[in-house]
Amino acid sequence: MKKDFLYNEIAQNIADKIRTGVLKAGERLPSVRMLSREHAISINTARRIFLELEAQSLVQPRPQSGYFVSALNYLKLPLPEVSQPLPAARNKEPEELISSVYSNMGRSDLTMFSFGVPSGNLLPLAKLKKEIVQATRELPEGGTEYELLQGNIKLRRMVSARSLAWKGDLKENDLITANGCMSALALCLMALTRPGDTLALESPCYPGILQLAVSLGLKVLEVATHPVSGIDIDALKALLPEIDVCLLVPNFNTPLGYCTPDERKREIVSLLARHNIPLIEDDAYGDLYFSAERPKCCKSFDKEGNVLWCSSVSKTLAPGYRVGWVAPGKYKDRLLKLKLVHALSATSVVHEAVGNFLMTGRYENHLRHLRKTLQENYRHYALAIAEHFPAGTKISRPQGGLALWVEFPGEIDTAELYNHALAKQISIAPGRMFTLQNQFQNCMRLCIGLPWTDDLALKLRQLGNLARMM
Repeated sequence: MKKDFLYNEIAQNIADKIRTGVLKAGERLPSVRMLSREHAISINTARRIFLELEAQSLVQPRPQSGYFVSALNYLKLPLPEVSQPLPAARNKEPEELISSVYSNMGRSDLTMFSFGVPSGNLLPLAKLKKEIVQATRELPEGGTEYELLQGNIKLRRMVSARSLAWKGDLKENDLITANGCMSALALCLMALTRPGDTLALESPCYPGILQLAVSLGLKVLEVATHPVSGIDIDALKALLPEIDVCLLVPNFNTPLGYCTPDERKREIVSLLARHNIPLIEDDAYGDLYFSAERPKCCKSFDKEGNVLWCSSVSKTLAPGYRVGWVAPGKYKDRLLKLKLVHALSATSVVHEAVGNFLMTGRYENHLRHLRKTLQENYRHYALAIAEHFPAGTKISRPQGGLALWVEFPGEIDTAELYNHALAKQISIAPGRMFTLQNQFQNCMRLCIGLPWTDDLALKLRQLGNLARMM
C-alpha cells in the first residue's frame, strides 16, 4: 500500500509540474535509472511512472534519448477555475434549458456533443446481439420469468470478479442489480434520505443526479471542486454539520474528467465514516481510464460498509440495455426492500447477456479499444479547441471518461451559444445544466465518445467560430 502511494505521489508530482508550466514543453526529464535512484524505487516502478505520464499525453519518449515533456499545443491551454459554489443549499433547476437539450435525444440530424455516452459506432453491437440470442436460449422459459430479487447470478459473479482489479474484493452476494446506474443511485438515495435531508455533491455535477435529488425533495449542497484532483476536502469538512448523505463521482467525474487521488479517496472515506455520513459512489466511468491501470474506488478503502458503490455498463458497452448494480455495504437490506417495491426484477435476458459478455473476456478487449479511441479523441478535440476557440478558453485534462469541460471567457453565455449551435445542427451541454446555482454560464461539456471524422472536426471549428462571434 505504501509502495502504491509513493508511485502515485511521484507520478502526480511530475504531472502537476507539467500542467502548471514548471516543467516546460520539450524539456528533458530524468532517466528511468535516475528517477529510480532519486526516489529509492525499483526500475520497473520508475518505468510505470513514465508509462502513466505518457498515457496522459504529458510526456513523449524519444529513442535513445529518454523522455521529454510533450510539446502538444493544447497543454498550453489553462485549466478551468476551481469551482466556488455558495455554501448553502440551492434547488434552482434550469428546467427549460435541460428540457431543450434532452429533447434532442435520438435526433440523427444533430452532432451530439451534448450526451455523455459512447456512439454506437464504437460499441460491439453484433456481438451483443448474439449474446441476447444466446441468453434467450439458456434462461428458463426463455427469460420470461422473474429473476432473483438480488439479481442475475452470472452478472453479479462477473462484477465481483472484476472488482479485484481495483481492490474491491466483492463477492456476488455483496451486489444487487439495478436497471442502470441511475436506478442504483435512486435506490440508494431513497434508502438513506427523507425529504428535507441535505445531500453533498461535487460542483459541477451530472444533471441527472441533480434532478434526482430535487425530485426526492432533498436540499443540495454543492462543494468546491478542483478540475484535476476533485472535491476540496477542507470545503467538505466545513459543511459536515449540515450533511446527511454524500454522493461523489471520484473516477472521471462528468463533466471535469478528473480522477481523485487514492490518498484523497481514503481520507474522504475515513472522514465520512467517522461522522456516520453514508457515501454513495457513482463509478460508472471507472473502466474508461487513460492511464496504465484501473483506478481504485472509494469502496476500496471502505472498512465499515459505509460506501454504497454503484456502476453499470451504460457508459462503456450498452447505454440502452439499462444494466447496473450496487454494492450497498451495511445498507443491503434497506435496498432489497426498496427494490422489491420499485422494481422487483430486472430484464432477465439483457442482464444474462451482459453477464455472458463479461465472462467471455470480450468486454475487456472492447474496453481496450474504446479507451484508446477516447484518449485519441480527447487529443483531437483539445487541438481543435486550441486552434479555433476564442483566446482565453480553458479546458479540463480528463484522465478518463467521456467528457471534456470547456470554460470560455466570462462574456460568452453557453445557453445562448447552444441556440446558435443548434441552428448549425450541433448540440452542446451548457454549463448551467451542471449546477443548481447561478454559475458555469460560460462553460460547456463536450462528449468525446463520437467517432473522429472530418465532419466532426468541421463541427468543432464551427462551434469555435460561433463562440468567437459572441
